[in-house]
Parts: sequence; C-alpha cells; structure tokens
Amino acid sequence: MADPAADVGLPTVESSLRNNLQALFKEVNGQSTSQKGMLRWRVEKKLESDPSCSVSLVRLLLQELEKKLEAVSTTHGTRPYEHVIPVLHTLYYVVIQSGAMIPSSLYQTAYERLIKLLILPKPYSAVALSTLRSIRMEMITPGSLYQRRVTAEQRLKNEHYTLQEKVFVLADPAVFSPRLEAAVRGHLEASGSLRNTAAVRRAAVLRVLQTGLGTSCQSSGLARALEALEDHVVEKYFQEVVAAMEQSIQGGAGGRAKYLNRLHDMYGDILTASKEEITTADDCTSVHCTALPAPEITFLLWRQEEDLWNLLANLALCGSRNSSVDEETKDRRHSVRSEDGGTQPDLRERDFDYRAQALVRNRMCAFKNMKPADKLTLMSEKIEASPGSSPDRRRHATRVVVMGDDRVLGRLARAYHSIRERESKRLVLTKKLNLQLYYIPVTDMEAPLCPPDIPCQGEGRLSLASLLGRVDPWYNSSINSLPAAISKLAGKHNQSEPSPQNLYLLDTLCYYLRCGTQPVNLPLYSVKMTRSSCNVSSVVEEVFVSHLEAELPEFRHLKEKSAKEPSARRKKSTVDVFGAVMSVSYTKISVSKRDVVKGEASMACGVVITPELAAGTSGSSGKDYLNVRFDSVNPGHNKQIQTQNISIKTLEERTLSVCLDRDSRRTYTNVQRIEICPFLDPGCSIRSRFSVSSEREPPLSKYLDEVLSLPINTFTGVTI
Repeated sequence: MADPAADVGLPTVESSLRNNLQALFKEVNGQSTSQKGMLRWRVEKKLESDPSCSVSLVRLLLQELEKKLEAVSTTHGTRPYEHVIPVLHTLYYVVIQSGAMIPSSLYQTAYERLIKLLILPKPYSAVALSTLRSIRMEMITPGSLYQRRVTAEQRLKNEHYTLQEKVFVLADPAVFSPRLEAAVRGHLEASGSLRNTAAVRRAAVLRVLQTGLGTSCQSSGLARALEALEDHVVEKYFQEVVAAMEQSIQGGAGGRAKYLNRLHDMYGDILTASKEEITTADDCTSVHCTALPAPEITFLLWRQEEDLWNLLANLALCGSRNSSVDEETKDRRHSVRSEDGGTQPDLRERDFDYRAQALVRNRMCAFKNMKPADKLTLMSEKIEASPGSSPDRRRHATRVVVMGDDRVLGRLARAYHSIRERESKRLVLTKKLNLQLYYIPVTDMEAPLCPPDIPCQGEGRLSLASLLGRVDPWYNSSINSLPAAISKLAGKHNQSEPSPQNLYLLDTLCYYLRCGTQPVNLPLYSVKMTRSSCNVSSVVEEVFVSHLEAELPEFRHLKEKSAKEPSARRKKSTVDVFGAVMSVSYTKISVSKRDVVKGEASMACGVVITPELAAGTSGSSGKDYLNVRFDSVNPGHNKQIQTQNISIKTLEERTLSVCLDRDSRRTYTNVQRIEICPFLDPGCSIRSRFSVSSEREPPLSKYLDEVLSLPINTFTGVTI
C-alpha cells in the first residue's frame, strides 16, 4: 500500500516540476537567457536523484505537448514547430532515465499525441517519429531503451544485441592551452576510471526488472540480492535479460506477456540464488536509483589531420579481428585479391595483421577495382546522413566530437573529404563503422555567440556555432552555452576531483550524444587557387566550410586605418582610391532564375566569402549559397552578391593572400586567381559500364544531392 504522506506531497512535487519545465521552455523561446543549458541539466539531475518523479514528469510533458499541438494548429509559420523539439527530447530522456514503471495509460497518451505530430514538415516530423518508435518499444518491452543504451555504450559483450559504441573527443591544440586540456580531460575521462563492468551489469538487471515488474519488484531487496551474487552469476542473468528483451522486441506486442513472465521468473530465481527474503519492512513502492552511466570517452588533442583516419582505421581493424572466423577469412581473401590484382593462397593469421597495417598506409587500389555494390554502399550512407533516416544498427557506432572554433571544423572538413575520397577507392571504414560527427564550440577569444534569431557579423571564430544555433534553437540552448562553462574549468583544475557542479560538461556531452541524432549538413566548397611565384605558376586545390578571406596585402594598412576612423568622419572622406579592379565571373542566385553574370567588380581591397544554409536564412532560393562581400577601403562602397560558383582574378599583376576557415595555418600567398564551387562527393560518382569515355548518371543520382556535406549532429537537423 502506498504511503499517504507521499500522496499529500505529490501536488507539491508536480508544482515544482511544472515550474522547472516552464522556465526551461521559456529559455528556448528566448524569454530567459540567464541560465542557458543549466535548467535542462537541473531537471535531469532532479530525475537522477529521485527516479520516482519520472511519472509526474511524463504527465507534465504530455500536457506541454498538448499545448504545442494547439499552437501548431492555430499558428502559421515554422516557429511553433521549433517549440515541439525540446518537449520531444525531454520526454525521450525522461523515459530512458526513469527507473520507475510508467503506466501504460501514459504511454498510450504519448503514442496518440506523437502520431498527430507526424503531419509536421521535416525535420520536425522526423524527430517525432524517432520519439514515437522509442516510446512504442518501451511500452511493449519495458526497460529496453536503457538496456540497449547501456549495452552499446559500455560495450557489454553478448550474442543477442551486438551494437557497440566508441566515443572520441578531438580538441584543437590552437584553442586548448595545457591547463585547459588537463582540466577537460580530467572531467571527461573521470567516468572511465571508475567504471566497473560487473556493477554495470547488476544495475542493468535491476533496472529492467524494476521497470518491467513495477510494484511486484522490491527494489532494495533485489539490489541486496544482486550484490550477494558472484560476478559470473550476475553475468548469466544479464545475458538472460538481453535474450528475453530482444525476443520481445522482435515479437512485437504479442511478446509482451511472455517477456514479463520471464522477468518475474528471473526475479524469483535471483532471490532464491542469493537467499534474500522480502520482509514486510521492505517498501515495494520505492525505486532504486540506476542512473544511466556515462560512456567511456577518449580525449585526444588533434595535432595532425591524418590522426582521424588512423584512429578510425585502427578501430575498424580491431572490429575485424573480433568478427567471426568466416567473415574475417572473407575479408582477408578480398584484401589480397584487391591489392595484388589476383588470387593468392590464404595468409596465416600473423601475416594478415601485417597486411592489414599495410592497408591503412597504402591506398593502391584503383577506382575500377571497386565493386559496384561498395560504391552503392557509399551512396546509401549519404542518404542515411539525412535527417529522419533510420539509424544503422548493423555497424559499430563511432561518435567523434570535435571541440574548438571554426578552425577545427575546417580541419574536420578536410579530413572528412579525405575519408570519403579513400572510401570511394576501397571500403575500409564504411562497412564496419557508423561514423557520427558532433561539434562543441570552444574559443580562446572573448567573443559572445549571436542570438539565435538574427545573424551577426561580429561572431569571431564561432560563426558555424552561431549558424547551428539559428537553425536549431535547442542546440543553441544546450550546446552553445558550453564555451563559458568550459573556459571556467581551467581555473578549477586545482580541485582534487570534479564536484557535482563540474559534471555539467560530462552530463551535457552525454545528453548531446544520446539525443543529437539529426544532422545539419554543412556544404563543403572547393577552391582552386592559381599561384604565381618567380614566373612559375602552380595550382592548389583546397576545401573550406565556414569562411574564405582574400586580401590585397598592399591595401591592408589603408583598410586598418579606415576601420579605426569614426563612422561620421569616414562618410565625409573624399578618398577616391578604394582598392584594385578584379575580374569576376559568377552565377547569380535568384528565386525565379539563375543568370550568368560576367564583369568587373568595383574597386576592392579584399573579398570575404561565407557559406549560408538555405534553411538558416529567409527569402532564399531554397539552395545553399555563398555570400560574397567585396571590401573597399571605404566600407560605404562595399558590394555583396549571392552565388554558388564564382571565379575571381586579380589584374595589374597584383596577388592575393587567401586564408581558409580563419586558420592562419591555411594561408596561401601570391594567389592570382581563385575558383570556387560546391565540392562534389567522391562517393556519389558511379562510372557507367556502357561508357568508357564519360560517366553516366544512374537513375538514383537525380534524387541524391551530390554535393559533399559535413554532417554535424544536432537535435533538430535541417532538411532542404
């Protein structure tokens, strides 16, 4: 029988939770910005400390969802859709973190309201569909979301659910000082040093039984019983729980009763094996805390661009060695046949290790030797990178989080292009790893991020973080609030161990990894630079994602001097020299048509080019584009155009200094001509078997965006 005192206090608890949720959602709406991200974290910690409040939280979130549905039906535009996203992600996280049994009636209400959201446009309907699938699976098989998440993140081996995850955090040394690096490393890797696999299995078994059996399970007695059992016995019950769960998921609604009966039998067997007795003093309404543990995180300084490829290739090779004997033998024979152009006898095991290492270093396989099926695998992976696609559970998930400013995303763009180019010649990673990319902004400059509703020019080196915040307000609230928190960690590094307040970074990262499943595809642009030095011309091909700045060095001092002058004095200036003449050819972007425009730009001393997402701006033509600004010595004579392709050539034997993605390490001098266009994905080109001299587009290509994009996971995603 439930405690009457608890029933009296229930309205007070719900009132406090309601106030917390209202403050959280007002923050996303821009009505409160004083504690960005912290409110969500506090709700999460409250649930962790008191799992029994999860039922009240689910009830309140469903009430909020009903309000959002009414707002969507009565308001035009996309703003009401954005307000649905925080409620959906909070509902999912409460369900996965809840240790209490949530009534079927609440799940049914959630299911009915989520169904109504499927009429929303993408990507909002995609998030609703993902939440709907999770709620339905948890409704049929209680504890499945937690069990699968723990099994994958903690890399717990079993025969029934083999998906495993690995998390790497790559930090830019240009931003992370030694002191900040040590502080962040200590906070992110602290959970790994305290990990106990046996304890994780005990918590997983306890969580599933108390979630599935509800008041029929005495949580404190079960916890004592599991502690009394030896580790190998606990592992046996863990394997039984996973087997029962996967059979229930495959069986659908018809397997729920059998699943719950198996849980009840296991519950009795555990108590019998441990000789634990349930007494009347044990409270059957209490819920034992089984918080979702943080995954193992590997923190690295990203010093060389090639480090990412080596990291992923080594992980893929380790996964290959852990696969079945038949699959490994097949891969071994294929590697010999592909590299040597013929069939050779099978290698011994130690010889295969040497051959596998050589495979990482040497890319000798030609394009023509790649199987058409492998080529289609790359194309299907690109389709899966779009918001709303179902997650790929056939491969190990590798989650790579980059920390830094625009410069680290520029490096990631180069590395990602290199990976796609290598994979287009020989599949090494794609068949084994499901690569997911995440971005946490960190800067060594005191430049505040822009408000989510308006673009701004003075955003320093965090322009892409501001862009992601504009297209995804929940990312802006949860992730763009981290730079200030991270910068404070360096000053607290002297503490012997992280305090609960300092777990904010780790908890937020875990939340991002678990809920940030919808990618924003940042288009990559190819830039071909023709350089001239000592009457010798050379061509350099590069890629950029956030920013390109080209300037005439001889006008730099005039531009800096003009920038320091007051604006009123600048307007009265009668200086006629504004820069040099540049020959410009570009394709004009408009809503109605695209016209080729050739001519000369006005006098300019430099050019600033920034990519823009069509989804992040109003009044665009529905396509991503480049915003090109020709800077004059006098800013009043600046000129802007929008295009997707542009060619700029200097005249009068002048040369440009070009800097990519605000990274001084990627500066090119003596540049006479730059040609910019969208970068085509190497994995989306299939040579027709009927044409030798040219490539013929397959029927699938007309439905596929062939531009190479950098898929950064967010909470909402963008669908064009």
